[in-house]
Amino acid sequence: MHGNAKWAVGGIIGGSAAAGLLAAGSSALALYFARRVITPVRVREEDQEVLAVIRDGRELQVILKATPDSTVEGVYGFFFDGGRGHARLGRILSYSPAEQTVLREVEAVYSGDLTTARRGYWSGAVHPDPAALGLPAEEVQIEVDGGTAPAWLVRAAPQAGLPAELPAEGAGAAGATPPSDVWAIMVHGRGASRQEGLRAVRVARDLGLSSLLISYRNDGLAPSAQDGRYGLGSTEWRDVEAAIAYALDHGAREVVLFGWSMGGAICLQTADLSRYHHLIRAMVLDAPVINWVNVLAHHAELNRIPSAVGRYGQLMMSHPLGRRLTGLAAPVDLKAMDWVSRAVELRTPTLILHSVDDEYVPYGPSATLAEKNPEMVTFETFSTARHTKEWNVDPERWEALVTAWLRQQLAPRKTPAG
Repeated sequence: MHGNAKWAVGGIIGGSAAAGLLAAGSSALALYFARRVITPVRVREEDQEVLAVIRDGRELQVILKATPDSTVEGVYGFFFDGGRGHARLGRILSYSPAEQTVLREVEAVYSGDLTTARRGYWSGAVHPDPAALGLPAEEVQIEVDGGTAPAWLVRAAPQAGLPAELPAEGAGAAGATPPSDVWAIMVHGRGASRQEGLRAVRVARDLGLSSLLISYRNDGLAPSAQDGRYGLGSTEWRDVEAAIAYALDHGAREVVLFGWSMGGAICLQTADLSRYHHLIRAMVLDAPVINWVNVLAHHAELNRIPSAVGRYGQLMMSHPLGRRLTGLAAPVDLKAMDWVSRAVELRTPTLILHSVDDEYVPYGPSATLAEKNPEMVTFETFSTARHTKEWNVDPERWEALVTAWLRQQLAPRKTPAG
C-alpha cells in the first residue's frame, strides 16, 4: 500500500474514532441533562450570599450580594442553614450597583438564627405554614399510591352570623358553618413544597373556598414514586386526583385547581385524564409549564448544551428504550403535555398569570395557548417577577385578578328557561 493510501486509511480510522468519541460524549451529556430534569433535588443550592445582618432598634435588616433575585422589589422567603432557617424579606432600603450590594428589610424570622447565616436561597414561599398567616388549619392525610400524603386543610371562612367551629369531619353539627361545596386544591411546582400555595389561600378563603395544600410523589413529604423520578406531570396528576377524591369525600362537590410551574402541568394533566375532570370548575395557573419541549430547549440553551444534544436528552426521556438509562419506570410522553398543540382540547376555564421576565419557564407558550383558545383561557402578564413570583412582586394585583376572575367562574350557572 502506498504511503498516501496508508495516510488516507489512518485518517479515516482516526476520524471514525473521533466521531465515536464525540458521539459518546454527546450521549453522556444528553443523559446527564435528562437525568437532571427528572431527578428530584433534595438539597437546594444556597446561592445567595449574606454579607451582614444589622439590628436597628427593633428592626432587622440584611445586606445581601446583589443578584437578579435580591434586587427585585417585593416580599420573599429566604431559606438558610440547609433549609432549616426561614425568614421573610421585604422592601429594598438601598441598592449599590457599584458595590453590588442590596439592603433589605427583614419582616420576620420564622426559624433559625439569621445573624449567623452566610448563604441561603431565594423563594416565593413567604410563610412557613397557615398559622403564620393567622389562619386555622388541619393536617390531613390523603391516600395515594404507596401510602399517604400530608396536606394542609384550611377551611372556608365562617359565614356571617354563624359560629366558626366545625365538626372534625365534614358537616352535620347543628349551628356549624357548612363547608364550601367548592374546594381549592393547591399544587406546588418542581422542587418546591406545599408552602408555595399559601400565597393563594386568603383569596380562596375570601371567596368561600376551603383550601387543600397538597404534597405529591417525590416532593419529600409524600411517598416517593417507585422509580424515584419526576413524571413532569404525567404521573403526579394521580396524586391530585386523590386529593380531589378526598375533597369530594369531605363535602366538596367541585374543585378549583391552583398550580405553580410544573404544578400547572400537573393540573392540566388532571383536567385531561382524571375521572373527576368534569368536577374541575376552573384552574388558576401561575407560570405554568404549557409545553415541556419548549422549556427543556430553553434550559439546554441556558446551560450551553447544543440543541441536538438537548433533543437527544428529550428522546431519552420519552422513548421506551431510554428508561434503562434514565431510571424512569415508563417513558414521559412530552407530546401529550404540549398544550400549545392541544389548545382546542382544553375545556376547563383557565386563568394564566405569567411574568414576561420568567427566566425558568418562558411565557411564550402561555400566551400562545390563550391566543389559540380564548374561549377557555384568560392570560395576564406581569413584569420583573421572574419565575412563579408574580404574587411576590405585586400581591394586590395578583389577588385582585384572581378574585375577579374566579368570582365570575363561581357565579351560579344559568339554566335554560322553563
